[in-house]
Amino acid sequence: MSRQLTFDLPAHPAQGLDDFLVTPSNSTAMAAIEHWQNWPNNKLVLVGASGTGKTHLAHVWAALSGAVILNADALDETDISSLAGCHVVVDNVQTIAGRSSAEDAMFHLHNLVLAEGGALLLTADTAPSRWGLVLPDLKSRMEATTLAQLQDPDDMLLSAVLVKLFDDRQITVPANLIDYLLPRIDRSLAAAASLVDRLDRAALAEARPLTRRLAARLLDHPNNPDRPEA
Repeated sequence: MSRQLTFDLPAHPAQGLDDFLVTPSNSTAMAAIEHWQNWPNNKLVLVGASGTGKTHLAHVWAALSGAVILNADALDETDISSLAGCHVVVDNVQTIAGRSSAEDAMFHLHNLVLAEGGALLLTADTAPSRWGLVLPDLKSRMEATTLAQLQDPDDMLLSAVLVKLFDDRQITVPANLIDYLLPRIDRSLAAAASLVDRLDRAALAEARPLTRRLAARLLDHPNNPDRPEA
């Protein structure tokens, strides 16, 4: 099983199997990806909030299966017929809702891929029943698809992410800093990355080592974007 980690971020993180840390928050979804040959009807919807690792797991599955990766935003501009017999990922599929050309393309892609023996992985923020699909035949097919859920990051995952992000920047942190940060940030990998960036910038600006006191001052600032909402 994998030991390292990555996450959905604007940068270009590693997205291989060996770069994914498995914890209770994502173990069920990871098992579904690894055992993709057992998906009912050869299709799966991978659901999770932004920053939980959906895109990373989509790349993991693409590497395991040889799948083509498509972004839903460009689906209606894709030559669907060229994907016959392929395994296919459609990332952020909820964005097709209400766009008739995109919904039509997804419907034809779904039928073509599965009819030709391919497998289909769809990633989305929510379950298909909440996408707002208009095309009835597509809606029924999506809602009949098995779901795998990525939960919000647990403490084990957030701790590992923080340690990795600090290490990537060659920042030595006090032993008690990670435990101090965990209950004071949003439960997302994106929030962890944002906080590490801000702490690094603050330490550099003040030409001083990163300390718990500096972190406390930054987190207690009323304009701190990383503070959890009440």
